[in-house]
Amino acid sequence: MNELDQLVEQALAAIDASADNNALEEVRVSWLGKKGQITALLKSLGAMDPGERREAGQRINRAKSTLLDRLNERRQHLAEIELNQKLASETIDVTLPGRQRVGGGIHPISRTMERIIRLFRQVGFEVAEGPEIESDHYNFETLNFPPHHPARAMHDTFYFEDGHLLRTHTSPVQIRVMEKSAPPIRIIAPGKVFRADSDQTHTPVFHQVEGLVIGRNITFADLKGTLQEFVNQFFEEELPIRLRPSYFPFTEPSAEVDIPWRKADGSTSWLEVLGCGMVHPNVLRAGGVDPEQFTGYAFGMGVERFAMLRYGVNDLRQFFENDVRFLQQFARR
Repeated sequence: MNELDQLVEQALAAIDASADNNALEEVRVSWLGKKGQITALLKSLGAMDPGERREAGQRINRAKSTLLDRLNERRQHLAEIELNQKLASETIDVTLPGRQRVGGGIHPISRTMERIIRLFRQVGFEVAEGPEIESDHYNFETLNFPPHHPARAMHDTFYFEDGHLLRTHTSPVQIRVMEKSAPPIRIIAPGKVFRADSDQTHTPVFHQVEGLVIGRNITFADLKGTLQEFVNQFFEEELPIRLRPSYFPFTEPSAEVDIPWRKADGSTSWLEVLGCGMVHPNVLRAGGVDPEQFTGYAFGMGVERFAMLRYGVNDLRQFFENDVRFLQQFARR
């Protein structure tokens, strides 16, 4: 007991000399652990006279409290030192130039679709949409497809067991609009369509934009003028168009539109880009429009075809393979 003050000084010195938490823990165990020197003094109280035991116990407890307080102070001090060292080592130099984040881009198909929609909106067309799962009534019957038409065949159309199907074109939207709206009508119908076809220039899922105009005294000349202006605006150059007679069940007369296109060898040839025609009287009647009072024209184009021409892509499948190296070319265009 006579050496208690000296032991406390030694313990305090050891605490202050601890360089880290591990060394500090060793000092705590050495002095205050089960076999520590201060603990040994507490155990020796039982051998003392009752008169000395009380005073000795108080002195030892005060010494223990002093060491515990110093241990806590040292532990907190070491924690501050560790935090400061960590902050110093992980300091961010805010004056350094930032790392550029590479942003994504609009997919070329979506970009082409938006461009087509924007051009037609600028001349007064409204956008109309319809369901992708259609009935035979809207997809074929009201569009004047005869029962034996090959487009109805299973190998070309995706059918469900209940007789519904995945629409093969966005033309059903035209019928739905005619049923709900009275002429004049001026709409485009963009959207996905589905056909059982897949090769270099066809995919089972692709996109179309179809147009419909109905009013009084609408002529084939109106149709040709609209398509001529669209082609010029889309390709940003004056391109003549050629209309070749064709056949579509829902238009009469019908035509396919060609434009002159430069090949890789520098030569030029006609290239088909869309189909069109005057709305068939049977289609007008199916939509609730009197063909004796109103006429109209319709046209339809594949968005993928226009994207391939605009961006110089010769394989349609590249648009959907999600190759980042390919898509990055269009990120800022």
